[in-house]
Amino acid sequence: MSLKSRFKKLLPRTIFGRSLLILIMPILLLQAITTYIFFDRHWEKMTSRLAFAVAGEVATMAEVLEGEGGQTQIDGLARYAAQNLDLLISYVPGAGLEDYQMTNSQVDWRRQMVMDVLSAELKAKVRRPFAIIIDTDEKWVDVRVQLDSGVLLVSLPQRRLFSSSSYIVILWMIGSSIILLAIAILFMRNQIRPIRRLAVVAERLGRGLDIPSSFKPEGAWEVRQASRAFLDMHERVKRQITQRAAMLAGVSHDLRTPLTRMRLQLAMLPEGPDVEALKQDVLDMERMINAYLDFAKGEGGEQPVRTDLRVILDRVVAGMKRQGADVHLEMDQDLSLLLRPVAMERCLTNIVTNARKYARHIWVSAHHIENGELVEICVDDDGPGVPEDQREEVFKPFVRVDQSRNASTGGVGLGLPIAREVVHAHGGQIWLETSPHGGARAVIHLPG
Repeated sequence: MSLKSRFKKLLPRTIFGRSLLILIMPILLLQAITTYIFFDRHWEKMTSRLAFAVAGEVATMAEVLEGEGGQTQIDGLARYAAQNLDLLISYVPGAGLEDYQMTNSQVDWRRQMVMDVLSAELKAKVRRPFAIIIDTDEKWVDVRVQLDSGVLLVSLPQRRLFSSSSYIVILWMIGSSIILLAIAILFMRNQIRPIRRLAVVAERLGRGLDIPSSFKPEGAWEVRQASRAFLDMHERVKRQITQRAAMLAGVSHDLRTPLTRMRLQLAMLPEGPDVEALKQDVLDMERMINAYLDFAKGEGGEQPVRTDLRVILDRVVAGMKRQGADVHLEMDQDLSLLLRPVAMERCLTNIVTNARKYARHIWVSAHHIENGELVEICVDDDGPGVPEDQREEVFKPFVRVDQSRNASTGGVGLGLPIAREVVHAHGGQIWLETSPHGGARAVIHLPG
Protein backbone atom coordinates (compact mmCIF):
# COMPACT_ATOMS: atom_id res chain seq x y z
CA MET A 1 0.00 0.00 0.00
CA SER A 2 1.40 3.39 -0.99
CA LEU A 3 1.98 6.23 1.45
CA LYS A 4 -0.78 8.24 -0.22
CA SER A 5 -3.28 5.40 0.24
CA ARG A 6 -2.35 5.01 3.90
CA PHE A 7 -2.77 8.74 4.43
CA LYS A 8 -6.22 8.66 2.83
CA LYS A 9 -7.28 5.81 5.13
CA LEU A 10 -6.39 7.96 8.16
CA LEU A 11 -8.53 10.88 6.98
CA PRO A 12 -12.13 11.14 8.24
CA ARG A 13 -14.70 9.94 5.72
CA THR A 14 -17.41 12.53 6.46
CA ILE A 15 -17.48 16.23 5.52
CA PHE A 16 -18.04 17.05 9.19
CA GLY A 17 -14.89 15.20 10.26
CA ARG A 18 -12.75 16.66 7.48
CA SER A 19 -14.02 20.19 8.14
CA LEU A 20 -13.16 19.86 11.82
CA LEU A 21 -9.73 18.57 10.84
CA ILE A 22 -9.19 21.63 8.63
CA LEU A 23 -10.14 23.88 11.56
CA ILE A 24 -8.25 22.01 14.27
CA MET A 25 -4.95 21.41 12.49
CA PRO A 26 -4.01 25.13 12.16
CA ILE A 27 -4.93 25.69 15.82
CA LEU A 28 -2.79 22.77 16.96
CA LEU A 29 0.08 23.88 14.73
CA LEU A 30 -0.12 27.44 16.04
CA GLN A 31 -0.18 26.22 19.64
CA ALA A 32 2.77 23.91 19.04
CA ILE A 33 4.82 26.78 17.60
CA THR A 34 3.71 29.11 20.42
CA THR A 35 4.58 26.52 23.05
CA TYR A 36 8.00 25.94 21.56
CA ILE A 37 8.76 29.65 21.39
CA PHE A 38 7.42 30.23 24.91
CA PHE A 39 9.38 27.44 26.58
CA ASP A 40 12.48 27.94 24.48
CA ARG A 41 12.59 31.71 24.89
CA HIS A 42 10.43 33.26 27.57
CA TRP A 43 10.25 30.47 30.15
CA GLU A 44 13.91 29.53 29.87
CA LYS A 45 15.07 33.15 30.11
CA MET A 46 12.75 33.86 33.01
CA THR A 47 14.00 30.79 34.88
CA SER A 48 17.60 31.76 34.19
CA ARG A 49 17.06 35.28 35.56
CA LEU A 50 15.31 34.02 38.69
CA ALA A 51 18.10 31.51 39.29
CA PHE A 52 20.65 34.28 38.67
CA ALA A 53 19.07 36.41 41.42
CA VAL A 54 18.91 33.54 43.93
CA ALA A 55 22.51 32.51 43.21
CA GLY A 56 23.63 36.09 43.73
CA GLU A 57 21.87 36.30 47.07
CA VAL A 58 23.35 32.99 48.25
CA ALA A 59 26.81 34.10 47.14
CA THR A 60 26.39 37.36 49.06
CA MET A 61 25.40 35.47 52.19
CA ALA A 62 28.42 33.20 51.86
CA GLU A 63 30.80 36.15 51.43
CA VAL A 64 29.35 37.94 54.45
CA LEU A 65 29.62 34.86 56.67
CA GLU A 66 33.24 34.24 55.72
CA GLY A 67 34.15 37.88 56.32
CA GLU A 68 35.42 39.37 59.61
CA GLY A 69 32.72 39.12 62.24
CA GLY A 70 30.25 37.64 59.78
CA GLN A 71 29.44 34.62 61.90
CA THR A 72 28.49 36.83 64.87
CA GLN A 73 25.90 38.61 62.69
CA ILE A 74 24.05 35.46 61.60
CA ASP A 75 20.87 36.30 63.53
CA GLY A 76 20.53 39.74 62.04
CA LEU A 77 21.43 38.44 58.60
CA ALA A 78 18.80 35.67 58.86
CA ARG A 79 16.15 38.20 59.97
CA TYR A 80 17.04 40.52 57.09
CA ALA A 81 16.94 37.67 54.52
CA ALA A 82 13.57 36.39 55.79
CA GLN A 83 11.96 39.85 55.72
CA ASN A 84 13.34 41.20 52.45
CA LEU A 85 14.55 38.26 50.37
CA ASP A 86 12.10 35.52 51.36
CA LEU A 87 15.04 33.31 52.38
CA LEU A 88 15.48 31.19 55.49
CA ILE A 89 19.18 30.93 56.35
CA SER A 90 21.12 29.26 59.10
CA TYR A 91 24.74 28.46 59.73
CA VAL A 92 26.19 25.26 61.23
CA PRO A 93 29.84 25.79 62.34
CA GLY A 94 32.24 22.90 61.86
CA ALA A 95 29.83 20.88 59.68
CA GLY A 96 30.38 19.46 56.21
CA LEU A 97 28.10 18.62 53.28
CA GLU A 98 28.61 14.94 53.94
CA ASP A 99 26.86 15.34 57.28
CA TYR A 100 23.46 15.95 55.54
CA GLN A 101 21.13 13.71 53.65
CA MET A 102 21.60 14.58 50.01
CA THR A 103 18.77 12.57 48.42
CA ASN A 104 16.18 14.36 46.29
CA SER A 105 12.58 13.29 46.00
CA GLN A 106 11.66 12.36 42.45
CA VAL A 107 11.24 15.52 40.37
CA ASP A 108 9.65 16.08 37.00
CA TRP A 109 11.43 17.39 33.92
CA ARG A 110 10.46 21.00 34.63
CA ARG A 111 11.90 21.01 38.17
CA GLN A 112 14.94 19.12 36.95
CA MET A 113 15.50 21.88 34.40
CA VAL A 114 15.26 24.51 37.16
CA MET A 115 17.81 22.56 39.25
CA ASP A 116 20.20 22.46 36.31
CA VAL A 117 19.87 26.21 35.68
CA LEU A 118 20.28 27.05 39.40
CA SER A 119 23.26 24.71 39.65
CA ALA A 120 24.96 26.48 36.73
CA GLU A 121 24.38 29.90 38.30
CA LEU A 122 25.65 28.76 41.72
CA LYS A 123 28.82 27.38 40.16
CA ALA A 124 29.45 30.71 38.48
CA LYS A 125 28.78 32.91 41.53
CA VAL A 126 29.31 30.94 44.72
CA ARG A 127 32.48 29.11 43.59
CA ARG A 128 32.27 26.77 46.57
CA PRO A 129 30.99 23.19 47.03
CA PHE A 130 27.20 23.13 47.29
CA ALA A 131 24.20 20.82 47.13
CA ILE A 132 20.61 21.42 45.99
CA ILE A 133 17.62 19.53 47.36
CA ILE A 134 14.06 20.06 46.09
CA ASP A 135 11.18 19.02 48.30
CA THR A 136 8.27 18.57 45.88
CA ASP A 137 5.80 17.90 48.71
CA GLU A 138 6.56 21.05 50.71
CA LYS A 139 7.46 23.08 47.61
CA TRP A 140 10.76 24.27 49.08
CA VAL A 141 14.30 24.31 47.72
CA ASP A 142 17.28 23.83 50.04
CA VAL A 143 20.74 25.08 49.03
CA ARG A 144 23.67 24.00 51.21
CA VAL A 145 27.03 25.70 50.69
CA GLN A 146 30.28 24.43 52.16
CA LEU A 147 32.19 27.32 53.80
CA ASP A 148 35.64 27.18 55.35
CA SER A 149 34.33 26.82 58.89
CA GLY A 150 30.90 25.28 58.44
CA VAL A 151 27.84 24.87 56.22
CA LEU A 152 25.45 27.65 55.13
CA LEU A 153 21.84 26.41 54.89
CA VAL A 154 19.53 28.44 52.64
CA SER A 155 15.87 27.51 52.19
CA LEU A 156 13.60 29.29 49.70
CA PRO A 157 10.12 28.66 48.36
CA GLN A 158 9.89 27.25 44.87
CA ARG A 159 8.05 30.35 43.68
CA ARG A 160 11.38 32.19 43.83
CA LEU A 161 12.53 29.99 40.92
CA PHE A 162 9.28 29.40 39.01
CA SER A 163 7.23 31.88 37.01
CA SER A 164 3.45 31.48 37.25
CA SER A 165 3.13 32.83 33.71
CA SER A 166 3.88 29.34 32.38
CA TYR A 167 0.78 27.92 34.05
CA ILE A 168 -1.32 30.85 32.90
CA VAL A 169 -0.19 30.48 29.30
CA ILE A 170 -0.80 26.72 29.25
CA LEU A 171 -4.25 27.05 30.83
CA TRP A 172 -5.12 29.86 28.44
CA MET A 173 -4.05 27.79 25.44
CA ILE A 174 -6.05 24.73 26.58
CA GLY A 175 -9.10 26.80 27.49
CA SER A 176 -9.11 28.78 24.26
CA SER A 177 -8.68 25.57 22.25
CA ILE A 178 -11.68 23.96 23.96
CA ILE A 179 -13.82 27.07 23.40
CA LEU A 180 -12.78 27.35 19.74
CA LEU A 181 -13.39 23.64 19.20
CA ALA A 182 -16.86 23.85 20.75
CA ILE A 183 -17.74 26.85 18.57
CA ALA A 184 -16.36 25.07 15.49
CA ILE A 185 -18.36 21.91 16.20
CA LEU A 186 -21.57 23.88 16.74
CA PHE A 187 -21.01 25.92 13.58
CA MET A 188 -20.02 22.95 11.42
CA ARG A 189 -22.99 20.87 12.57
CA ASN A 190 -25.34 23.64 11.45
CA GLN A 191 -23.54 23.88 8.11
CA ILE A 192 -23.36 20.14 7.49
CA ARG A 193 -27.00 19.42 8.40
CA PRO A 194 -28.43 20.77 5.08
CA ILE A 195 -25.84 18.76 3.13
CA ARG A 196 -26.83 15.61 5.01
CA ARG A 197 -30.52 16.23 4.29
CA LEU A 198 -29.73 16.78 0.62
CA ALA A 199 -27.75 13.50 0.54
CA VAL A 200 -30.62 11.61 2.19
CA VAL A 201 -33.15 13.05 -0.27
CA ALA A 202 -30.88 12.23 -3.21
CA GLU A 203 -30.57 8.65 -1.95
CA ARG A 204 -34.35 8.41 -1.63
CA LEU A 205 -34.77 9.65 -5.20
CA GLY A 206 -32.16 7.12 -6.38
CA ARG A 207 -34.20 4.37 -4.75
CA GLY A 208 -37.39 5.61 -6.39
CA LEU A 209 -38.95 7.04 -3.21
CA ASP A 210 -40.81 10.33 -2.99
CA ILE A 211 -39.09 13.45 -1.67
CA PRO A 212 -40.50 14.54 1.72
CA SER A 213 -42.63 17.66 1.53
CA SER A 214 -40.66 19.13 4.45
CA PHE A 215 -37.48 19.30 2.38
CA LYS A 216 -36.62 22.91 1.53
CA PRO A 217 -33.38 24.62 0.44
CA GLU A 218 -31.48 25.82 3.49
CA GLY A 219 -27.95 26.42 4.70
CA ALA A 220 -25.16 28.26 2.91
CA TRP A 221 -25.76 29.84 -0.50
CA GLU A 222 -23.97 27.05 -2.37
CA VAL A 223 -25.99 24.38 -0.55
CA ARG A 224 -29.23 26.24 -1.29
CA GLN A 225 -28.25 26.48 -4.93
CA ALA A 226 -27.54 22.74 -5.09
CA SER A 227 -30.87 21.98 -3.34
CA ARG A 228 -32.84 24.17 -5.76
CA ALA A 229 -31.07 22.55 -8.73
CA PHE A 230 -31.90 19.13 -7.27
CA LEU A 231 -35.58 20.03 -6.86
CA ASP A 232 -35.69 21.38 -10.42
CA MET A 233 -34.12 18.17 -11.67
CA HIS A 234 -36.69 16.14 -9.73
CA GLU A 235 -39.53 18.07 -11.30
CA ARG A 236 -38.09 17.58 -14.80
CA VAL A 237 -37.68 13.85 -14.19
CA LYS A 238 -41.27 13.53 -12.96
CA ARG A 239 -42.52 15.50 -15.95
CA GLN A 240 -40.55 13.34 -18.37
CA ILE A 241 -41.86 10.15 -16.75
CA THR A 242 -45.44 11.44 -17.00
CA GLN A 243 -44.98 12.41 -20.63
CA ARG A 244 -43.39 9.06 -21.44
CA ALA A 245 -46.24 7.19 -19.78
CA ALA A 246 -48.77 9.14 -21.81
CA MET A 247 -46.82 8.53 -25.00
CA LEU A 248 -46.52 4.81 -24.28
CA ALA A 249 -50.24 4.52 -23.71
CA GLY A 250 -50.85 6.02 -27.14
CA VAL A 251 -48.16 3.92 -28.82
CA SER A 252 -49.52 0.76 -27.20
CA HIS A 253 -53.02 1.48 -28.47
CA ASP A 254 -51.89 2.51 -31.95
CA LEU A 255 -49.68 -0.55 -32.45
CA ARG A 256 -51.91 -3.19 -30.94
CA THR A 257 -55.01 -2.17 -32.91
CA PRO A 258 -53.64 -2.97 -36.41
CA LEU A 259 -52.02 -6.16 -35.10
CA THR A 260 -55.36 -7.29 -33.72
CA ARG A 261 -57.04 -6.65 -37.10
CA MET A 262 -54.24 -8.58 -38.85
CA ARG A 263 -54.72 -11.52 -36.49
CA LEU A 264 -58.47 -11.59 -37.12
CA GLN A 265 -58.00 -11.46 -40.87
CA LEU A 266 -55.43 -14.26 -40.73
CA ALA A 267 -57.84 -16.37 -38.67
CA MET A 268 -60.41 -16.19 -41.47
CA LEU A 269 -57.94 -17.28 -44.16
CA PRO A 270 -57.66 -20.96 -45.08
CA GLU A 271 -54.84 -22.89 -43.43
CA GLY A 272 -51.56 -23.05 -45.34
CA PRO A 273 -47.79 -22.57 -44.96
CA ASP A 274 -47.94 -18.90 -45.89
CA VAL A 275 -50.73 -18.18 -43.44
CA GLU A 276 -48.87 -19.95 -40.64
CA ALA A 277 -45.77 -17.93 -41.45
CA LEU A 278 -47.77 -14.70 -41.31
CA LYS A 279 -49.33 -15.71 -37.99
CA GLN A 280 -45.86 -16.37 -36.60
CA ASP A 281 -44.71 -12.96 -37.83
CA VAL A 282 -47.63 -11.31 -36.08
CA LEU A 283 -46.81 -13.16 -32.84
CA ASP A 284 -43.16 -12.08 -33.16
CA MET A 285 -44.23 -8.47 -33.68
CA GLU A 286 -46.49 -8.59 -30.61
CA ARG A 287 -43.67 -10.11 -28.56
CA MET A 288 -41.22 -7.44 -29.70
CA ILE A 289 -43.70 -4.63 -29.05
CA ASN A 290 -44.35 -5.97 -25.53
CA ALA A 291 -40.60 -6.13 -24.90
CA TYR A 292 -40.10 -2.55 -26.14
CA LEU A 293 -42.95 -1.28 -24.00
CA ASP A 294 -41.68 -3.12 -20.93
CA PHE A 295 -38.23 -1.58 -21.42
CA ALA A 296 -39.58 1.94 -21.95
CA LYS A 297 -42.07 1.64 -19.10
CA GLY A 298 -39.43 0.67 -16.53
CA GLU A 299 -40.90 0.56 -13.06
CA GLY A 300 -43.87 2.67 -14.12
CA GLY A 301 -45.82 4.37 -11.38
CA GLU A 302 -45.53 1.52 -8.88
CA GLN A 303 -44.75 2.70 -5.35
CA PRO A 304 -42.22 0.93 -3.13
CA VAL A 305 -43.67 -1.08 -0.25
CA ARG A 306 -42.18 -3.32 2.42
CA THR A 307 -42.11 -6.72 0.71
CA ASP A 308 -40.79 -10.17 1.56
CA LEU A 309 -38.30 -10.99 -1.17
CA ARG A 310 -38.74 -14.68 -0.38
CA VAL A 311 -42.31 -14.56 -1.74
CA ILE A 312 -41.15 -13.01 -5.03
CA LEU A 313 -38.33 -15.54 -5.44
CA ASP A 314 -40.71 -18.43 -4.68
CA ARG A 315 -43.09 -17.23 -7.40
CA VAL A 316 -40.30 -16.78 -9.96
CA VAL A 317 -38.78 -20.21 -9.26
CA ALA A 318 -42.20 -21.90 -9.24
CA GLY A 319 -42.98 -20.34 -12.61
CA MET A 320 -39.71 -21.59 -14.07
CA LYS A 321 -40.30 -25.09 -12.70
CA ARG A 322 -43.74 -25.18 -14.33
CA GLN A 323 -41.98 -24.52 -17.63
CA GLY A 324 -39.70 -27.50 -17.03
CA ALA A 325 -36.61 -25.69 -15.74
CA ASP A 326 -34.33 -27.29 -13.14
CA VAL A 327 -34.01 -24.50 -10.55
CA HIS A 328 -32.53 -24.75 -7.04
CA LEU A 329 -33.41 -22.02 -4.50
CA GLU A 330 -31.55 -21.11 -1.30
CA MET A 331 -32.23 -18.01 0.79
CA ASP A 332 -32.14 -16.51 4.30
CA GLN A 333 -35.17 -16.44 6.56
CA ASP A 334 -35.76 -12.68 6.85
CA LEU A 335 -35.55 -10.85 3.50
CA SER A 336 -38.00 -8.01 4.04
CA LEU A 337 -37.08 -5.07 1.79
CA LEU A 338 -38.58 -1.86 0.45
CA LEU A 339 -39.40 -2.95 -3.12
CA ARG A 340 -41.66 -2.43 -6.08
CA PRO A 341 -42.94 -6.03 -6.14
CA VAL A 342 -44.13 -6.16 -9.76
CA ALA A 343 -41.00 -4.54 -11.17
CA MET A 344 -38.67 -6.69 -9.06
CA GLU A 345 -40.50 -9.88 -10.06
CA ARG A 346 -40.15 -8.89 -13.73
CA CYS A 347 -36.44 -8.21 -13.16
CA LEU A 348 -35.78 -11.60 -11.56
CA THR A 349 -37.94 -13.40 -14.11
CA ASN A 350 -35.92 -11.87 -16.94
CA ILE A 351 -32.63 -12.99 -15.36
CA VAL A 352 -33.77 -16.54 -14.60
CA THR A 353 -35.44 -16.86 -18.02
CA ASN A 354 -32.24 -15.69 -19.68
CA ALA A 355 -30.29 -18.37 -17.77
CA ARG A 356 -32.87 -21.05 -18.69
CA LYS A 357 -32.40 -20.39 -22.41
CA TYR A 358 -28.75 -21.40 -22.32
CA ALA A 359 -28.36 -23.80 -19.36
CA ARG A 360 -29.76 -27.04 -18.04
CA HIS A 361 -29.47 -26.22 -14.33
CA ILE A 362 -30.01 -22.94 -12.47
CA TRP A 363 -29.14 -22.01 -8.88
CA VAL A 364 -30.76 -19.01 -7.18
CA SER A 365 -29.62 -17.72 -3.78
CA ALA A 366 -30.40 -14.67 -1.64
CA HIS A 367 -28.49 -13.73 1.52
CA HIS A 368 -27.73 -10.77 3.77
CA ILE A 369 -24.16 -9.43 3.50
CA GLU A 370 -22.12 -6.65 5.14
CA ASN A 371 -23.86 -6.93 8.51
CA GLY A 372 -27.31 -6.82 6.94
CA GLU A 373 -26.76 -3.56 5.04
CA LEU A 374 -27.11 -5.32 1.67
CA VAL A 375 -29.02 -8.27 0.24
CA GLU A 376 -27.14 -10.25 -2.40
CA ILE A 377 -29.08 -12.22 -5.00
CA CYS A 378 -27.10 -14.62 -7.21
CA VAL A 379 -28.41 -16.48 -10.26
CA ASP A 380 -25.96 -19.15 -11.44
CA ASP A 381 -26.18 -21.46 -14.43
CA ASP A 382 -24.05 -24.15 -16.07
CA GLY A 383 -24.39 -22.76 -19.59
CA PRO A 384 -21.69 -21.42 -21.93
CA GLY A 385 -21.36 -18.21 -19.91
CA VAL A 386 -20.65 -14.67 -21.14
CA PRO A 387 -17.17 -13.59 -22.31
CA GLU A 388 -15.56 -11.19 -19.84
CA ASP A 389 -15.15 -8.42 -22.42
CA GLN A 390 -18.89 -8.51 -23.21
CA ARG A 391 -20.35 -8.65 -19.70
CA GLU A 392 -21.05 -4.93 -19.69
CA GLU A 393 -22.27 -4.84 -23.29
CA VAL A 394 -25.14 -7.28 -22.67
CA PHE A 395 -26.79 -4.71 -20.40
CA LYS A 396 -27.18 -2.34 -23.33
CA PRO A 397 -30.51 -2.42 -25.20
CA PHE A 398 -30.77 -4.80 -28.19
CA VAL A 399 -27.34 -6.38 -27.56
CA ARG A 400 -27.02 -10.19 -27.58
CA VAL A 401 -23.94 -12.38 -27.31
CA ASP A 402 -24.38 -14.07 -30.68
CA GLN A 403 -20.91 -15.60 -30.76
CA SER A 404 -21.56 -17.87 -27.80
CA ARG A 405 -25.36 -18.29 -27.82
CA ASN A 406 -27.84 -19.45 -30.39
CA ALA A 407 -29.74 -16.48 -31.86
CA SER A 408 -32.83 -18.60 -32.35
CA THR A 409 -33.28 -19.02 -28.63
CA GLY A 410 -34.12 -15.61 -27.65
CA GLY A 411 -35.68 -12.27 -27.53
CA VAL A 412 -34.66 -8.88 -28.75
CA GLY A 413 -31.91 -8.15 -26.22
CA LEU A 414 -33.96 -6.23 -23.65
CA GLY A 415 -34.19 -8.71 -20.75
CA LEU A 416 -30.99 -7.69 -18.97
CA PRO A 417 -31.37 -3.94 -19.72
CA ILE A 418 -34.84 -4.04 -18.12
CA ALA A 419 -33.37 -5.91 -15.14
CA ARG A 420 -30.60 -3.32 -14.70
CA GLU A 421 -33.06 -0.43 -14.90
CA VAL A 422 -35.24 -2.00 -12.22
CA VAL A 423 -32.26 -2.72 -9.95
CA HIS A 424 -30.89 0.81 -10.34
CA ALA A 425 -34.34 2.22 -9.59
CA HIS A 426 -34.13 0.38 -6.25
CA GLY A 427 -30.71 1.92 -5.51
CA GLY A 428 -28.88 -1.35 -6.17
CA GLN A 429 -26.23 -2.73 -8.50
CA ILE A 430 -26.16 -5.65 -10.94
CA TRP A 431 -23.29 -7.25 -12.83
CA LEU A 432 -22.17 -10.52 -14.40
CA GLU A 433 -19.27 -12.75 -13.43
CA THR A 434 -18.16 -16.36 -13.81
CA SER A 435 -20.30 -18.91 -11.97
CA PRO A 436 -18.71 -21.65 -9.81
CA HIS A 437 -20.84 -24.05 -11.88
CA GLY A 438 -19.03 -23.05 -15.06
CA GLY A 439 -21.63 -20.76 -16.64
CA ALA A 440 -22.64 -17.16 -15.95
CA ARG A 441 -23.52 -15.63 -12.60
CA ALA A 442 -25.78 -12.58 -12.30
CA VAL A 443 -25.17 -10.74 -9.01
CA ILE A 444 -27.63 -8.21 -7.59
CA HIS A 445 -26.99 -6.06 -4.54
CA LEU A 446 -30.01 -4.33 -3.00
CA PRO A 447 -30.00 -1.98 0.02
CA GLY A 448 -31.12 -3.86 3.10
